[in-house]
Amino acid sequence: MFPASAIPPMIASYGLRPAGEVMAPDMTPGVRGPLPLQSPSETSPTQPAGESFANVLGRMVEEVNTRQGVANDAVAALQSGQNVSLHQAVIAMEEANISFQLMVEVRNKLLESYQEIMRMQV
Repeated sequence: MFPASAIPPMIASYGLRPAGEVMAPDMTPGVRGPLPLQSPSETSPTQPAGESFANVLGRMVEEVNTRQGVANDAVAALQSGQNVSLHQAVIAMEEANISFQLMVEVRNKLLESYQEIMRMQV
C-alpha cells in the first residue's frame, strides 16, 4: 500500500494532472467543447443506406463458391501435370475449406437467432 503522499508523484508518472491543474475545455488548446444540440430537421443522415442483408449473404456464398472453384481448378491442374505448385494447390484448398467453414458457422448462428426469436413470447 502506498502512502497518500506518494499519490501525486504516481499520477505525474502516468502523465495525469491533479484536479487543480486541469484547465477548462475551452482553455485547452486543440480541444473543442461539446457541440450544440440540433433539432431533428437540421440533422442530415451521415451514412447512405447500406447493402441489404440478403445481398451480403449472397455475395458471401458467391465468394465461397468462387474459392471452391479455384481450389478444384488447382487440384485438376496439379493432377494433369500442368505447371502448378503443390503449395499453391494446398493453399487454395485450405482457403476454400476455411471460407466454407465460416459460411456454415454464420448459417448456424443465423438459424439459432431465428429459433430464439421464434421462442420469444409476445
